[in-house]
Amino acid sequence: MPHGYNGKILAVNLSDETIEVRELDERWYRTYFGGSGIIGKILCDEVAADVDPLGPDNVLVFACSVVTGAPLAGFNRYAIGAKSPLTGGFARTEAAGFWGPELKFAGFDAIIIRGTAARPVYLWITDGEAQIRDAAGLWGLDNWQTLEQLKADVAEPKARIVSIGPAGENLVSYACVQTDLEHFNGRTGMGAVMGAKNLKAIGVRGTGKLSLADPDKVKEIGTWHRERIKTHPPNIGLHKVGTPGLVKGVNDAGFFPTRNFQQGQFEGAQKLAADAYHDTIFDSRGTCFQCTVACKRRVALDDETYPLDKRFGGPEYESIAAFGSMLAIDDLPAVAYANQRCNLLGLDTISTGGVIAFAMECFENGIITTEDTGGKSLAFGDAEALTWLVEEIAAKRGLGEVLAMGVKQAAAKIGNGAERYAFHIKGQELGLHDGRGKSGMGLGFALGPTGGDHIETPHDVAFQGEGISKLNPMGLLDPIDPVKMDGAKVRFFYVGQKAWGINNLLGLCNFCSVPIHAMTFTRLVEAVQAITGWETSLYEIVDGVERANVLARVFNNRCGFTPDDDTLIRRWFEKMADGPLKGVRFEPDQFRQWVNLYYEMSGWDSDGRPTRGKLFQLGLDWLPEASLSV
Repeated sequence: MPHGYNGKILAVNLSDETIEVRELDERWYRTYFGGSGIIGKILCDEVAADVDPLGPDNVLVFACSVVTGAPLAGFNRYAIGAKSPLTGGFARTEAAGFWGPELKFAGFDAIIIRGTAARPVYLWITDGEAQIRDAAGLWGLDNWQTLEQLKADVAEPKARIVSIGPAGENLVSYACVQTDLEHFNGRTGMGAVMGAKNLKAIGVRGTGKLSLADPDKVKEIGTWHRERIKTHPPNIGLHKVGTPGLVKGVNDAGFFPTRNFQQGQFEGAQKLAADAYHDTIFDSRGTCFQCTVACKRRVALDDETYPLDKRFGGPEYESIAAFGSMLAIDDLPAVAYANQRCNLLGLDTISTGGVIAFAMECFENGIITTEDTGGKSLAFGDAEALTWLVEEIAAKRGLGEVLAMGVKQAAAKIGNGAERYAFHIKGQELGLHDGRGKSGMGLGFALGPTGGDHIETPHDVAFQGEGISKLNPMGLLDPIDPVKMDGAKVRFFYVGQKAWGINNLLGLCNFCSVPIHAMTFTRLVEAVQAITGWETSLYEIVDGVERANVLARVFNNRCGFTPDDDTLIRRWFEKMADGPLKGVRFEPDQFRQWVNLYYEMSGWDSDGRPTRGKLFQLGLDWLPEASLSV
């Protein structure tokens, strides 16, 4: 009997409404582990490079890991992957909450969905059984209405639901997937893939229990971890103020993206920071399965213009920056209301903010005019324009239909020089951290397989001075200068990416796990051993991380990505205009040298393709690419 996982994956074909269960052995799970590994394996195995991301042949994967659902803080995340409608390449996006553990308790480790339903449907999974059910009564509802109605339909108040809102139904390229209105698979447009498949939701209820190889050891680690969370400074801060606590430090350091990356400091930052947040809109904390950090913020406000309801979550740092500093809006209720509407409509807040910032700068430069907006102004600082555009994008009305494509495709559609203000990497809008203040993170934005994703890479500022001790077990001993860019920084990223990638592979929350938060590398390995019964090691886990990264790279190479896509936005190659980082920039030719050095460290050739030797080293000789250059 397997421990930590079920050994079963649910395979659903919506076109012919067939359902089968795939049973896989221990070797398969020890090779791919979960999350990023399972998604990479399935996409490289089952999705052709020329597949239409919104067509029936795209495969949508929901993947837990071999440790998801264990009674430890942070062991609760799951990932969704497919070919992305936003980038045309590899997609993977994670969320926490309760849905992943519930799927495990229902008897499955992952779900593979292909085909397109002839009508709107939802998937209902309970204790080893699955049904495709009619969703005609759910189509058109927002995420909260869907959550309430579906629970009533299945007569199961404890069901956990992932769903899409109208934005996903309307195939907005950056539509997201939600669960419980507080947890979001936000990046790469997985909500649009669900919408294209006429799949409104997946409901899960499981009454099973996760088998643990050594329950007493897991319990001991859990007690130690919870006690450490109480005293570990980063976790104390997250519990007290959540991610809004980042606003002041990021702004003071000069890399708070402002006015579509024109500046690194926002004059209204104090009105968006944690103190203002908790004095004006904060209501209560939310949390995830087995987690004692409780970093989630719930907000409430009795206001006619910007009413806030605690049932619909609250803005995290990324949303605050996306709708605040990026748009030069310092009205916190307006920012929170835009976040709330995105939650209900099913829009990724990072991409939505990036797209609206692009539109505002285009308006500022006369590329978009009142003729395009129906007479409305799109000036920076205009909160009314923000909330109006959120609705227009989700409905794909007027200008919103163009902006729903994402900045890359929208700029090509608009023309007239709009490309100068369309900031993306590999087609995806950027997480809200200016790489000129975190050069290693800048490398991660350029080299991450999904493009522009702040969860792909360690953030340099945490590893200055004594902070580097967090990465000592990975062999990094020298402190990091966040701004400096040299060969040592490339090594920091090369190694740090693997440390960060452990969480994407095993479905662990970055706010509970290595390398920054309360879990340590040693105790993490012990936890995996105690859960699975495997005599595993940090080496084996990191090997799995690299395997997942290479699978994603192979998939992108097949889809036509080249070294030209491993780059940064134009503004980061220009000098920072103001603040503590005034004059700082990435030098283009030097940056290309650092990318090439990373290729060499990774065992990739000059075209960014993993070599035959690297594929064999990782046990990926089954890939057709391994037969090349014989």
